[in-house]
Amino acid sequence: MPRVLQAGHPQSLQQALGTQVIAIAAFYQHQLEPYALGAHVCAVDILHDTRLSLYCPRGHALQVGDLLTLHLDNRTGVDEYDADLSVYRLSYKARVAQVHSVHHLEVEAREFSMVYGNEVVLAYQAPDYQYPPDQRPALVLPNTPMTHLAALNPDEQDNKIGVLVTGAQKQPHTSVMAFLSTQADDVFLISHPQSFKIQLLARDQRCLFAIDERASFTFSRVLDWNYELLAMQAYQVPKTHPAYLEIQHAFIDKNPWEAGFFLDPQVSMYHLKYVETLCSGEASQHL
Repeated sequence: MPRVLQAGHPQSLQQALGTQVIAIAAFYQHQLEPYALGAHVCAVDILHDTRLSLYCPRGHALQVGDLLTLHLDNRTGVDEYDADLSVYRLSYKARVAQVHSVHHLEVEAREFSMVYGNEVVLAYQAPDYQYPPDQRPALVLPNTPMTHLAALNPDEQDNKIGVLVTGAQKQPHTSVMAFLSTQADDVFLISHPQSFKIQLLARDQRCLFAIDERASFTFSRVLDWNYELLAMQAYQVPKTHPAYLEIQHAFIDKNPWEAGFFLDPQVSMYHLKYVETLCSGEASQHL
């Protein structure tokens, strides 16, 4: 059973998220290479904390025993943000337990931590689950090849958060991130270099970024339209870069609750350079 870590918060996923949510389900396409990232936009029925039913409208090729990671949240209807990010969200590491059809499957939990604000409020770890060691060398992310900031994307001004998918051992990792995007589909983020997601990018620059399009409307008939899936290559943007201050000002203008993070000298800026747009269920073949 999950452990309730903070009083005053929901004691189950259903209480926090409801019985059905729209989710990102990230996976590795092993037929391409071990770390080829792909993702589904799917409907999830929360049967109970450790068992989920997934509906993938475009179909799937997952098999019993395959590993995947779902990003779950109660983002719908939340249109105001602050530094505490008052949204229940989690990276739900799962194993495929049953495949009912090309569209329907069930997964069982391996590990998850549900976060609200900056606190973990509900956690679960299967008895046989161990955090896999990562022997890949951690390198310094190269500086961005960008020479100037492209025109910003006004269509994403109201879309405040997205989901970063990075290549962890065994199965992907997901993180909710505030972002800034351009009309060239490049994305800018800020984070601590020692955070788990940035340490993963230091081992493999390839990632996905899912832009949450639910700021003003949730598409119930065409689930794919709720997220835009982008295959990306990660770089750092040094403070000496000629476009750094311009990006910083635009980032704060879009995400004003993030302004305080720029006062932390340890916070760094990252550029996710656009590679290609993916359909739900695809893995990038160009990373």
